[in-house]
Amino acid sequence: MKKVLIVSYYWPPSGGIAVHRCLKFAKYLREFGWEPIVCTAENAEYPVIDESNFKDIPEGMTQLKTKIWEPYNLFKLITGKKKEERIHNVFLEEEEHTFAHKLGIWIRGNLFIPDARRFWIRPASKYLIKYLQENRVDAVFTNGPPHTNHMIAYKIKRKLGIPWHADFQDPWTQVDYFPQLMLNPISRKIHETMEQRVFKYADRVTICSNTWKRDLESIGAKNVGVIVWGYDEDDFKNIKEPLSNKFTLSHYGSLGPDRNAKTLWRVLSELAKEDDKFAEDLEIELAGFIGKPVIDEIENLGLKKNLKLLPHLSRSETLKKMHRSQVLLLILNDMPNVNGRLPGKLFEYLASRRPILVVGPEESDASEIVTRANAGVTCDFRDYEKTRKTVTELYEKFKKKELASNETDISEYTNRNLTKKLAGYLDEITGMQQH
Repeated sequence: MKKVLIVSYYWPPSGGIAVHRCLKFAKYLREFGWEPIVCTAENAEYPVIDESNFKDIPEGMTQLKTKIWEPYNLFKLITGKKKEERIHNVFLEEEEHTFAHKLGIWIRGNLFIPDARRFWIRPASKYLIKYLQENRVDAVFTNGPPHTNHMIAYKIKRKLGIPWHADFQDPWTQVDYFPQLMLNPISRKIHETMEQRVFKYADRVTICSNTWKRDLESIGAKNVGVIVWGYDEDDFKNIKEPLSNKFTLSHYGSLGPDRNAKTLWRVLSELAKEDDKFAEDLEIELAGFIGKPVIDEIENLGLKKNLKLLPHLSRSETLKKMHRSQVLLLILNDMPNVNGRLPGKLFEYLASRRPILVVGPEESDASEIVTRANAGVTCDFRDYEKTRKTVTELYEKFKKKELASNETDISEYTNRNLTKKLAGYLDEITGMQQH
């Protein structure tokens, strides 16, 4: 069996969506002729912890861990956060950042390149080069962000020449928050140079959507493939949850200012004022880190009693709640590169078999997938008429108990089938080179 070294910062006990990219690949790679070996950070500071993810680590798989120093205590000091607080995405927290917060972001963008995990590059690459000289592998796989992972593999590639597959769950210089890093020209150039090194030295590049594939190719990436996020059939076995009695519109995951669905909230507010029964039935369920602007928008429209805020949930509880919800909200980020944004939750929504309301462009990749699967409707961020019509139709079906589950074949999005695609790419690049 061939061996692949996976370099991943996110690894159990990390929670959240980011950990599942590499974790699910590792879970299924043996079925397709590849033995995974994972190197991760020994003492990482994860925003979310979820111990249940340990169950997906293959039995007997080699796990390598090297220490990392992370500058989050410095960021907390600058921004006035408590030492025990966990850091979420810094762009989700406020619409108008304080000077201290802006300073923290400037330091992160200009001093910690490519990201705040940069201090892992030297110890991890040094350790792995020595390890790989003594323990042969056939390929190296990295996923970013954090793009620190790619820089570790770049050093390995330059030193040992092992075939390298670089995977992007989000773009690098084309990511939506890149302009918010307040980069000076020198820092921007360093980011761009590092990104181009990945494009030059990686034998295969993949990213999670067709639009973002074209975006990467437009800045020089070659040999680019697409591996979307997916869902794990094992996670959905034996989930039998009764539907909510409320007309629940549910969103699971972070909602920052760029995902504030103002038109939808306005429509819900108007319908609630026009129809007492609608107001009684409506429940807006938001779970995870929800930015203050989103909460303020909903409450200022008179929907405070309809808003149900939940903290970050365990993975198993999140999937159960998806099954209970009447309508699942997929709110895309209202940013220039939104058409390529395929949130990981989309595929779990599909697997939950509940109707999906996409808030975002109808020409987006997410809308295309939902439409092709006959799984829901897309309303543009500012399309008031379609949003009102869609919500009204969904509510009428709810009252008649006709918000039915969708049974379209979505097996192409299982983690097993996506890992098969990855294994095919690994087979290709190891066939290209001998080492």
